[in-house]
Amino acid sequence: MTFCDRFLASFSIRFPAALALCLSTLAPLSADAQSNPIFVMNSLDASVSVIDPTSWKEIKRIPTGKEPHHLYLTPDEKSLVIANALSDSLMFVDPKTAEVQRTVRGILDPYQLRFSPDMKWFVTVANRLNHVDIYHWDGAHLTLAKRIATGKTPSHVWIDSNSRTVYSTMQDSDELVAIDLVTQTLKWRGKTGAMPADVFGTPDDKFLLIGLTGGEGVEVYDVTGPAPKLVKLIKTGQGAHSFRGAGDQRHVFVSNRVANTISKIDYQSMTVVESYPAPSGPDDMDLTADGHVIYVASRWARKLTVIDTRTRQVVRQINVGKSPHGVWTLDHAARQ
Repeated sequence: MTFCDRFLASFSIRFPAALALCLSTLAPLSADAQSNPIFVMNSLDASVSVIDPTSWKEIKRIPTGKEPHHLYLTPDEKSLVIANALSDSLMFVDPKTAEVQRTVRGILDPYQLRFSPDMKWFVTVANRLNHVDIYHWDGAHLTLAKRIATGKTPSHVWIDSNSRTVYSTMQDSDELVAIDLVTQTLKWRGKTGAMPADVFGTPDDKFLLIGLTGGEGVEVYDVTGPAPKLVKLIKTGQGAHSFRGAGDQRHVFVSNRVANTISKIDYQSMTVVESYPAPSGPDDMDLTADGHVIYVASRWARKLTVIDTRTRQVVRQINVGKSPHGVWTLDHAARQ
């Protein structure tokens, strides 16, 4: 468990029993448009829960390496890459059948990961080892191109639409760094608010949104110049942490892990336009292709929580493993 997790767990608010009773009376959520499984990383159980979106039951549990936190789809959409941070490995899984395809070892501390939009690069951040790794990707194999020392506790990563700049937050030194992907050198570093976590870029590459897990909102930076410029703090809730684009090129969701809410931000006006209840330490999210359902990991309750965005209600929770983190399904909305 990272320092961030221990810090937030101390603020955890118990999910009320009365609400649990209320959930049982709600009508079932339709899954007609979804046929592929939902994957949930159980970070402290070294496993992945596979959820059937029709029966809403865990149909399989895949053993992984130690501390699987995040996951990402390969550019050809044939493999889901599960990053096992403490085992220094990547596991490739079929996103439709949940069958393990292969494991790649020797990837040091892959806490968070991302492919570049041009599909040539694969980037990981080492949360415990304080570096960012850049790999060549040839469609099947990874070759380390450069290891770049960073600030303390790299957390999350974003790559701009032109595949030229990597942005990464430094959780324990309160920094944002930019790396030139072509030259693989550090471009700049700038200070942020407390405990920056996830980072999200607007489609025009002008602004970055940073979730402040040690604060009460999202910082917005203009990154068009030679250094980042803070332009706004959007108040969302305590423990702003993880982003998920709404798929409409205008909105993004952010989970507030201490406030137990999810906020929907309009990134044209940079304002909160909607809020949803999200019990027990909401963390990573995915969104169905129609935008009607949010799947979110309830970190402190060992559950996957399902939220209807139309009614703004929690409609069900599914038991998973210990400390659920990354959440993903092939039947998802666009990422921006």
